[in-house]
Amino acid sequence: MRGFLVFVGVVLLAAVGWVWLTLTWSYSEGERAGYVQKFSRKGWLCKTWEGQLAMVSLPGALAEVFPFTVRDEAVAARINQNLGERVSLHYEEHVRLPTSCFGDTSYYVTGVKRVEP
Repeated sequence: MRGFLVFVGVVLLAAVGWVWLTLTWSYSEGERAGYVQKFSRKGWLCKTWEGQLAMVSLPGALAEVFPFTVRDEAVAARINQNLGERVSLHYEEHVRLPTSCFGDTSYYVTGVKRVEP
């Protein structure tokens, strides 16, 4: 019985360590600019902000859509304040998260700034 409890403890510790590692270590980071075309708070149990950024390189060209997740309420409020305006989103990519409870995408927006024309 004691061996089983030790095994369960090790498995739980490994799972918590994996979640911590994937949330704190970013695979990549960068900036994307465009217009937020969709932004909503989603989730059954774990609520996150999910959005889509329409990126247009040339006038008249088809827009490329960049899906993103926001976990910080302050960043979500800034995005909501700038809806309809051209913005630049700073993001970090976190790969291999064990569940979608942390967001629907692997791109987590950590900052937003308005781009002046």
